[in-house]
Amino acid sequence: MSNKLASMTLSIVSGTALAWVAACSSGSGADNGSPDASGSSSGSSGTSSGTSSGTSSGTSSGTSSGTSSGKSSGTSSGTSSGKSSGKSSGKSSGSGTDGGTDGGTDGGTDGGTDSSAHCSLTLVNLLSAASFAVLAGSTVTNTGQTTVTGDLGVSPGTAVTGFPPGTITGAKHADAVAAQAEADLTTAYNDAAGRTLCPIGVAGNLGGQTLSPGLYKSTSSLEVSSGDLTLDAKGNSGAVWIFQMATTLTTTTGRQVVLAGGAQAKNIFWQVGSSATLGTTSTFNGTIMADQAITMAAGATLNGRVLAHTAAVTLDSNMIVRP
Repeated sequence: MSNKLASMTLSIVSGTALAWVAACSSGSGADNGSPDASGSSSGSSGTSSGTSSGTSSGTSSGTSSGTSSGKSSGTSSGTSSGKSSGKSSGKSSGSGTDGGTDGGTDGGTDGGTDSSAHCSLTLVNLLSAASFAVLAGSTVTNTGQTTVTGDLGVSPGTAVTGFPPGTITGAKHADAVAAQAEADLTTAYNDAAGRTLCPIGVAGNLGGQTLSPGLYKSTSSLEVSSGDLTLDAKGNSGAVWIFQMATTLTTTTGRQVVLAGGAQAKNIFWQVGSSATLGTTSTFNGTIMADQAITMAAGATLNGRVLAHTAAVTLDSNMIVRP
C-alpha cells in the first residue's frame, strides 16, 4: 500500500514538473521572439500559472506585447527622428546657402559703391573766373571770324586785338574785373594741381581711350592724337574729371574729346603745367587752365574755357562757348 502511494505521488510530481517545463519552454519562446522587455514580462506571468492556458497566455501576451511595443517604439522613434533630422539639416543647408549668397552679393556691391564714392571728386571752384570764356595774362590776339560766348579779359596786360572781326557775346575786360579773375584763376589752378584723391597715372597719348570720371595725373605731357578721347560719365551728370600734367597739352588736327553717358563740359578741368595747343579743326571739351599760353589753331572749337595765367591766348577763326 505504501509502495503504491509513493508511486502515485511520484507520477503527480513528474506530471507537474513536465507541465512546468512545458510552460517555461513556451514562455521562453515568446520571450526570444519579442523585441523588448514587455514580452519577457508577460511570458513570466504565464509561466507562473503553471497551466497550459497560462502558457498560451504567456506566449500570446509576450508576442503581442513585444511586437507591438517594438513596432510602436521603432516607428515612432524612427519617423520622428528622421523628420526632425531632415528638417534641421535642410534648414541649416538653406541658411548656409542664403548666408553665402547674401554675404557675397552685399559685400561686393557695397564695397564697390563705397570705394567709388570715396574717390568721387568735387568741382574746381573758379570763383569770378567762371564768367570768362577767354582770359589771358598778357594779350588776347585773334585772326578771322572767331566767336566767343562768355566774357573776355586780360590782366595785367591790356592788349586785345582782332575784335572785330571776331565777336564777343559777353563783356570785354582789361580792368580790375579781369585782375580779380586772374587772382581767382591762380586759386583755382592751385586747387586743381593740389588734388591727390585716388590719382590714376597717365602719360602721352590719350587718344583711342574711354575714361571714367576721376583724377588723372601725368608727370610729363598729355595729348589727344591717333584717335579720339571719350569721357564717359556712366549716367552721372555730376561726374567730374581733373587732368593734371606737368608740361604741355596738345591735340592734333581733327581730333576730338567726346562726351558720353551724360558727361558735361562744365565738370572737366585740364590743369596744364606750361602751355596748351588745340590743333586745326579739333573739338575739345572742358576748362583749360594753363600756367603759360594757350593757342587754338584754325577752326578749332571749344565747349569750355581758355584761361591762361601769365601769357597770351591766341585765336584763329574759332568757336568758344562757355559751359
